[in-house]
This record gives sequence, C-alpha cells and structure tokens, in this order.
Amino acid sequence: MPDKATPTMDVVELILDDHRRMEDLFRDMRSVEAERAEALKKFADLLIAHALAEEAEVYPALRRYRDIDNDEVEHGVEEHEEGNEALLALLEVTEVGSDDWDEKLEKLVEAVAHHTDEEERTILNGARENVAMARREELGTAFTRERDKHLKAGCGSIDNVRRILKD
Repeated sequence: MPDKATPTMDVVELILDDHRRMEDLFRDMRSVEAERAEALKKFADLLIAHALAEEAEVYPALRRYRDIDNDEVEHGVEEHEEGNEALLALLEVTEVGSDDWDEKLEKLVEAVAHHTDEEERTILNGARENVAMARREELGTAFTRERDKHLKAGCGSIDNVRRILKD
C-alpha cells in the first residue's frame, strides 16, 4: 500500500479510496447524529461520478488485457446500474430517517457492497497482477479527471440519476 502522505495516481488505489469513502458515507447516512441528507447528496455524487469514470476510462482499457476477465468487467457495468436503481429509490424517499429511508438505504448498501467486494477481488486484483504501474497511473489520471468533471456537475441529482437509468 502506498504511503498516504504521497498521493498516488494508481487507478487501483484511487478506486479503493472511493470505495472506503462510500463506506464512510454509509455510516453517516445511518447515524442519527449525522447530517444524513447531506451525506446522501455527497454519496450520490460520488457513486455516479465514480461509476461513470470507471465505465468511460477504466473498464474499456482493462478489457484489452487477456488475463482480466471481460465477463467480470461487463458484470461490473451491470452492477453499476443496480446501484443506480437502489440510489434512485433512496433519493425518492421524502422523509430522512423514516422506515422507508432505512429500508431503501439498506438495499443501496447491499447493492454497492456486493459490487465493491466483487470488483476488488476480480477486476482490481486482475489489474494489480496484469497492468504495469505506469499504465495504472495513466488510467488513474484519466479516471480522476473524468470523475472530477462529473462531481463538479452535481451528477448525483435525482434528475440526473433518472436520466442515466433511462439511457
């Protein structure tokens, strides 16, 4: 694991950092002591930006490596859609902290945790084993640029999530 004092551009580490940030935001969304609606907004932006950046910059590049399972990459895209559907269901809940909120939040947690676990064990480990560090850093730069572009655009808005699911 790289020294956290020196930021890495390794796409694997950047994706893992996003996954850990999502877990932190899940904890905030569950806590009655946290600003749950604000945590959901941050989470929605991060989830959508992260997935769009992976699909635009990372997944297409990894498909070119014969030792990385293309079926797993395609499955990752499908799981992004499942996560987006669960996110939309939570965004549509009008009362933060209600039973409906808690139910929809747990479905979102389940969908995202399932995806991140599989992605970390299959796609990211495949990248660690088969993609040279220089290429992983190039992908990290492209991933960060794409993710940040979507974050600045407020990509996790309910209207944008609906649009993404329609496309």
